[in-house]
Amino acid sequence: MKIHEYQAKELFRKYGIPTPSGELAFSAEDVLNTAQNSTGIPCVIKAQVHSGARGKAGGIKVAKTLEEVVTYANRIVGMELKSAQTGGESKKVRKVLVEQAVNIEKELYISLTVDRSKECITIIASPEGGMDIEEIAQTSTEKIFKEEIDIRYGIQPYNLRNLVYKLNLEGDLGKDFSKIVSGLYRLFVEKDCSLVEVNPLVITKEQKILALDGKINFDDNALYRQADIAEMRDTDEENSLELEASKYNLNYIKLDGTVGCMVNGAGLAMATMDIVKLAGAEPANFLDVGGGASAQNIENAFRILLSDKNVNAVFINIFGGILRCDVLAEGIKNAVISLKTEIPVIVRLEGTNCEIGARVLSESGLKFSVAGSLKEAVEQLKALAPVQCS
Repeated sequence: MKIHEYQAKELFRKYGIPTPSGELAFSAEDVLNTAQNSTGIPCVIKAQVHSGARGKAGGIKVAKTLEEVVTYANRIVGMELKSAQTGGESKKVRKVLVEQAVNIEKELYISLTVDRSKECITIIASPEGGMDIEEIAQTSTEKIFKEEIDIRYGIQPYNLRNLVYKLNLEGDLGKDFSKIVSGLYRLFVEKDCSLVEVNPLVITKEQKILALDGKINFDDNALYRQADIAEMRDTDEENSLELEASKYNLNYIKLDGTVGCMVNGAGLAMATMDIVKLAGAEPANFLDVGGGASAQNIENAFRILLSDKNVNAVFINIFGGILRCDVLAEGIKNAVISLKTEIPVIVRLEGTNCEIGARVLSESGLKFSVAGSLKEAVEQLKALAPVQCS
């Protein structure tokens, strides 16, 4: 789960991480009132959407006069923001954060994430923070530093000393930076985060360190014990199909292709998407219905697949175990009938009751293509290439 910048900063302050003062605004009038009565001029107007690269997309502006406040507020509030990180889609700006501007002397980068291969929390830092951090990570790797934290012992003084040394921070700046990193680590662990990022973490001309931006992602599987975090969820920022799928405990991620995929098991889902690409098409989604899905859940999953207007064909690839193939077949048949499906549907069944499932589909009187193997499924997908790519 993702949250907005203003929410991330609320958490930062609870963990002793200093941020600029600011207020949330929902209209251009609110922005002007905040600038006049709270933050003062100059101020920064920041679009609150679940996306990075907002500055390059025109979603962050520094207003140096009241006239600029009015101009930028009217431009940003309600805009359709499209950045390199919105996946080709636009995000409607429904609210903005109005913050006091600060005198920036230097921009740093700091983030914490989980390194699954090394089974540790990794701190990533750079003395070159800001909008071009992705480019720096690709072209100037010598400016990216990592510190691996053993979760059994937590962050240690030597970890902090290493980072302070690599970022060339001296005196009080080094001490303040260490406190901030320690706070970020506690936040990461206590709130079940999967990512905490501050970009930029700035040093002001007054020699203070502030978190000028904040991005936090949380482990969805831990939200049951993080009620305060779950309340921060903004469903307006989520894909409507992904949101609908979550209501039925379906693992669905929208992609850009034209072949809708329905699979049970994450590994098989990844392999199925590779198969679709091997056939010369592109998957429209990742959809894992899970091992114990009911016929009703299958019907819901199929309905969500077809709700994607880009889907021109459906490939169902199921290995029957806990989810029996005959149960799946009944769910698919009912879904096709109730939704009046006209696009091609290819089904490959293997495992428990696969013969019964294939017979249910073959005798339904509906237009299913039942593949006896993955090789046969690929051939059938290739035959549909003109449909898939339209």
